[in-house]
Amino acid sequence: MKKYTRIQKLSDNKFLNLFQLDALTDSGHPFDYFFVSRRKENELKLLTKDILAEGVVIYPILREDPEKIVLIRQYRYPLGDYLYELPAGLIDNGETPQEAAVREMKEETGLSFVVYEEGNEAYRRPFFMGAGFTDESCSVVFGYASGTISRANLEDTETIQVLIVDKKEAARIIKQEKVSMRAAYLLINFLHADKENPFAFLQDTE
Repeated sequence: MKKYTRIQKLSDNKFLNLFQLDALTDSGHPFDYFFVSRRKENELKLLTKDILAEGVVIYPILREDPEKIVLIRQYRYPLGDYLYELPAGLIDNGETPQEAAVREMKEETGLSFVVYEEGNEAYRRPFFMGAGFTDESCSVVFGYASGTISRANLEDTETIQVLIVDKKEAARIIKQEKVSMRAAYLLINFLHADKENPFAFLQDTE
């Protein structure tokens, strides 16, 4: 059921824009609804109905020690503070989520990333971020990180600290620090992961 009469773009930004819906309640009464999107006005998901991901979040187990994971601690302007996160980024035109993950991992951390291809593909499908205010969706890319941490490819707008974290520290971060929801729930998987098979949770349980 269509629950709006008009879409109006209210900003003109390269990365993210504000839209206003002339929305309708269940009983047909009009009201204003605002949301943000990374898409062009004629490609909004309320029009296309697709779930294609705009971005990726990376689940990077350390190759040399599967009991450790790579996190970042990034300054987030809306919070005025640092947030514990997993490496992540937007998918460029023509990229697959896996290609974007390899590129973003190198840019944010300096580390190389090898994608883990096994397991149920359903766990890699796009999921929505915060549907109350955006139509953005994101895919998780799982894999192994290796190499040497470097800040050489960071943009000036990115204030990022790269951390190699074991399970004890991951548990502390979840309990005590400011953490993105994506990182928090994926770290719960990490806390229960098997050292010998760190991606076992991607397998079907039937």
